Amino acid sequence: MNRSEPAEPSLLVSRPAPGVVAATLNRPARRNALDENLFAQLTALCARLRSDASARVLVLDGAGGSFCAGYDIAEVGRIAGLPPLELLALLQRQAAAVVGLRAIPQAVIVAVDGTATGAGLSLALAADIRLADPGARFCASFVRMGLSGGDMGASWLLPRLTGLGFASDMMLSGRVVGAAEAVERGLASRLTAPGGLRADALVLAEEIAANSPLSVALTKQVLQSNIDAPSLAVALEREGPTQVVAANSHDVHEAVAAFRERRPPRFGTRD
Repeated sequence: MNRSEPAEPSLLVSRPAPGVVAATLNRPARRNALDENLFAQLTALCARLRSDASARVLVLDGAGGSFCAGYDIAEVGRIAGLPPLELLALLQRQAAAVVGLRAIPQAVIVAVDGTATGAGLSLALAADIRLADPGARFCASFVRMGLSGGDMGASWLLPRLTGLGFASDMMLSGRVVGAAEAVERGLASRLTAPGGLRADALVLAEEIAANSPLSVALTKQVLQSNIDAPSLAVALEREGPTQVVAANSHDVHEAVAAFRERRPPRFGTRD
């Protein structure tokens, strides 16, 4: 590459369909390994999406046939030598990307082909829905690097998807989990046809984007809240206020009108 030419962005953001935002990790030469710049871009994207009423779904994938190989190994040596307070601050900046994906009102779909390893696995776990190419591989590689599996929320997110037993199996062994096993265990939501990963992710994204954005945001919120509800009674108490908000929105009236007029609803922006 000519030194005068700007480097290609490490996060490519596009709008492939109305209401759908696609973000592609774009460091294919490093199998889309994460560095501080890419973490910052992901966090900034989430901050923008929080106030973007035109965006209803985020699809996150990786360029070059791999989702994300984790934290860039070239950075590990430098990070290991940081003073404790500096390292803690860096870990908090990394965690902000996971928190951002969980907190945005849009549904988040992660499309995994190739590897989702270490911190890349944590990014995938932060999504609402994970689609897997038949060749996808998932690995909680932390223990193989001499690190704790308590990284970027993996120790909290993984057991809630797969159960504690399987999460312990993955995280204590550091073994690779193939796509079929990932779907069987609930780590991935769906297995796509070979070569159809991005197309399937976009089809699903458009299906979600056709729904009420307020309903999607409230449903995402109550699902995250009630996964740790101590009882059905508590879950019902949490559901009530979200349903009141939804029932008083314009989208309910639009849905009823569309049903009566036998047409697709034209949902507006979030109230």
